[in-house]
Amino acid sequence: MSKDNDQEQQNPQKDGNPSSLVQKIQQLGQTSVPQNPDSNIHILPIIGQIEGHVQLPPKNKTTKYEHLIPQIIAIEQNPKIEGLIVLLNTVGGDVEAGLAISEMIASLSKPTVSIVLGGGHSIGVPIAVSTNHSFIAETATMTIHPIRLTGLVIGVPQTFEYLDKMQERVINFVKRHSNISEEKFKELMFEKGNLTRDIGTNVVGTDAVKYGLIDEIGGVKEAMEKLDQYIKENKANNGGGQVIQ
Repeated sequence: MSKDNDQEQQNPQKDGNPSSLVQKIQQLGQTSVPQNPDSNIHILPIIGQIEGHVQLPPKNKTTKYEHLIPQIIAIEQNPKIEGLIVLLNTVGGDVEAGLAISEMIASLSKPTVSIVLGGGHSIGVPIAVSTNHSFIAETATMTIHPIRLTGLVIGVPQTFEYLDKMQERVINFVKRHSNISEEKFKELMFEKGNLTRDIGTNVVGTDAVKYGLIDEIGGVKEAMEKLDQYIKENKANNGGGQVIQ
């Protein structure tokens, strides 16, 4: 290899042109090798606002729905991946996109664990509970509130019915994939005065566990240990099937 080529590799941003690695970080928020290539665990970060059908302004920190779907399918297809950790620090976002992501994670045949770090707000709640086991940092929070619609609304009765049915989808999903009761979840969702000038509840880590919304207080260490336990159980059971709590 020539000296010029050596210098070019050492300085990939020469002449102001970012390398393909930098471009990938800017576009997807990750490198081509985000972790140990020999690892049997995949990390799926869901950071910022979940972007769905409508493209958000460039200044917004987003996780794009169309970037997550292929990753989840690849996790299911790749025999080298034996478990998934979902890392959440999200303000919420597109409801249908969030529910679709939740359903896809819940349908994986491989063990899954989630960690809420910072925040798992709004539609981040069903994503957090979609895994086989969920953790939340002690200082992390989760905002539970009614479904909202932004933009021009035509036909108020029809719109209300649509939102009401969508809200029921969220409630039913959370109820099926966590230990919180429907009554308690609705109580938190429609609480008045907890959020300034708004309806809903901001639930801190320990309360999320107390209500049965999240399984345990913990972070990366605890999540890795739990996922490793699930993977070993899967192998003991001939490596088949999704771990059921």
